[in-house]
Amino acid sequence: MTIKTYDAFTRLSFMDINRITNFIHDNSGDFKDSKSAIQKAIKYAAKEIPGLGGYVFIMQKNDDILGVVVVNRTGMNEYLSENILVYLAVKQGFRKSGIAKALIKHTINYCSGEISIHININDPVIKLFQKQGFKTRNIELRLDRLSFQNK
Repeated sequence: MTIKTYDAFTRLSFMDINRITNFIHDNSGDFKDSKSAIQKAIKYAAKEIPGLGGYVFIMQKNDDILGVVVVNRTGMNEYLSENILVYLAVKQGFRKSGIAKALIKHTINYCSGEISIHININDPVIKLFQKQGFKTRNIELRLDRLSFQNK
């Protein structure tokens, strides 16, 4: 198994972007974002859309994707993390085999600066991140403008 790293310099093809989008969508368990949201984060990381970019880490065995991490750079520091880990997905038959742990360690070693992740409060993966050194510091409150305007 190998971990491949993609960023603005090691580009992803549009076919790769679609393949990774589908992989994340199909292997995200109960907490699924839309394919367009997933693709936007991947394109931001690969600098296919304007922004600071980021990284896509893919664990593969031959050409089979076993796990993916998408990190977006924020351009901030001190008051917010320089990086946000947007997606972590592991192929269903390979969960609890160390792939997520290896991808998290690779992410920590590769990215400079702090790394944040937003996780659903009931997601069991929280414990895995805590074992890798992540700490709960804040609770995010989000205003959904569409829901707010319809009240």
